[in-house]
Amino acid sequence: MTTDTPARLLQLLSLLQTPREWPGGELADRLGVSRRTVRRDIDRLRELGYPVRATMGADGGYRLVAGKAMPPLVLDDEEAVAIAVGLRAGAGHALEGVDEASVRALAKLEQVLPGRLRHRVSTLQAATTPLTTGDGATIAPETLTVMASTIAGHERLRFAYRAADGTGSRRVTEPYRLVSTGRRWYLVAYDLDRADWRTFRVDRVSEPFATGARFTPRELPTGNAAEFLRRSMYGARESYALDVTFAAPADVIAARLPGRLGPPEPLDEGSCRLRATVSEAKDWMAVRLAMLGHDFTVHAPEELVREVRELGARLSRAAGTEPT
Repeated sequence: MTTDTPARLLQLLSLLQTPREWPGGELADRLGVSRRTVRRDIDRLRELGYPVRATMGADGGYRLVAGKAMPPLVLDDEEAVAIAVGLRAGAGHALEGVDEASVRALAKLEQVLPGRLRHRVSTLQAATTPLTTGDGATIAPETLTVMASTIAGHERLRFAYRAADGTGSRRVTEPYRLVSTGRRWYLVAYDLDRADWRTFRVDRVSEPFATGARFTPRELPTGNAAEFLRRSMYGARESYALDVTFAAPADVIAARLPGRLGPPEPLDEGSCRLRATVSEAKDWMAVRLAMLGHDFTVHAPEELVREVRELGARLSRAAGTEPT
């Protein structure tokens, strides 16, 4: 029998968070108390804002339902380990849809994990190898969680950074946001030594350290971290108008293109046309179009037409045939 009321309420909340209806008698047996005590504890949970629904019957049941706000979760050891392992695996590979929010959740979870569970999480991750696609670099989840914690706490972050040419440096920053492109993670931060905003590839970061020094967040020039990253990556490139038709239905092509390009226009049941303003390098755009796996025709720009023609000739030579 659990005589400590707060501990019993936590245990009751943990049971109710299982997606099922609990008869009052079963809850009483689990908690080692009377049904009357269960009813009082249910009333206490409701007073705390937990939406517990009761059903009528010979052995009335209880279920925790969706409310206006999500209540704190109560996890057992196995559930906490499973969630931590899943978040670490996703965060370490910048999977599409695993954004800064999931990294913040991982940071909160690992902060309160007991040592024995943290060891289990590390052991499980070390013993498994995920099968991933693409060329996105892997990242130590600890790096992301340190960054997420400093962002949430407005705390200055110090780290070592390796530039694209291999040059190393030490940076002291005011971290603003983490941004996932689906292939890589980037940190948008204000670099104190350079007195300007910068973006950093997280897979090139090492020895991240939360300094403990608080700061008042600055206003980002673009107001949006994703837009700032896009401009820093493509801002120096000249935009151009892309015009391509595909020998495939519009929904098929739309599912394989980045959303920022917008939806292609259906021409008929088996073809569509895409008009968009893009900044990607034309040689990369030629490869991207070829990788869609459907016949296509580039109408503009002329430079991209030449890139596609050269790519086709190169692939033909690689296959031991003459280009046509």
